[in-house]
Amino acid sequence: MAVTVDMLAKKVKLEPVYSRPELLKKEITTSDISRPGLELAGYFDYYSPERVQLMGMKEWSYMMTMTPHNRYSVLKAMFKSETPALIVARDLEIPEEMIRAAKEGDTPIFQAHQATSSVSGEISWYLNSCLAERTSVHGVLIDIYGMGVLIQGDSGIGKSETGLELVKRGHRLVADDRVDVYAKDEETLWGEPAEILRHLLEIRGVGIIDVMSLYGASAVRNSSQVQLSIYLENFEQGKEFDRLGNGNEEIELQGVKIPRVRIPVKTGRNVSVVIEAAAMNHRAKQMGFDATKTFEDRLTNLITENGTD
Repeated sequence: MAVTVDMLAKKVKLEPVYSRPELLKKEITTSDISRPGLELAGYFDYYSPERVQLMGMKEWSYMMTMTPHNRYSVLKAMFKSETPALIVARDLEIPEEMIRAAKEGDTPIFQAHQATSSVSGEISWYLNSCLAERTSVHGVLIDIYGMGVLIQGDSGIGKSETGLELVKRGHRLVADDRVDVYAKDEETLWGEPAEILRHLLEIRGVGIIDVMSLYGASAVRNSSQVQLSIYLENFEQGKEFDRLGNGNEEIELQGVKIPRVRIPVKTGRNVSVVIEAAAMNHRAKQMGFDATKTFEDRLTNLITENGTD
């Protein structure tokens, strides 16, 4: 996904100090942010002009101790044609030399009202989300009690119908058929719909339905963290399925591992309720309540007691 300076400015609510329409169209190619402290001191050996430049109180205070001539010279060296933008936090004063250097270097300047750490966090979160490498997986992503559950299975097994039933039960659709997943960090996986399929659900025999139009804005989400995978498979007599819930199956997407639960599907079984229970059980385990361990402890105690009688 391409991110422009204008998109970043609107998302983070930056106030333009110097800009032109063509400068707002500049593309940001990296999520890394530069705090140009050493550059202000004249050290440019490892300067990365392709990064968004962010000035806080420390950089600004040092810059204001410089003479106007030295300030202009350093800023002129910082502002390259590939530099997306310079952001000055805390509504700090913009010196005239900065605007003059920005005009010559075709670099827009913005002011942010927030503290530097807050601005840096917002920018990093947004750029990491937009610029992260994405992989498309087949399935339905539903937000169940705030947990992103990826429902997968063979074609025609009823993933979309199950997703619709979960929406009717008060949960929220994120994506149907194609889920674009990306790693926000080494342990966090997020999913979102393809733009052409946003808020849409395909039901065999009915066609495509707009979930937001039929069930309201509370029935959809634009993205969700993926925390659990459910795999639906046809029930077969004699096939082994996990009955105690002590299996540790995982899948790996974009380098992030998430637990997977396999659920057999057969006539008369309410799969949506089972998935809902699986999501709640997974959340309980995260909070330290493990029903499987409780059962095993009780069984061990019973065997021990009977053995001592």
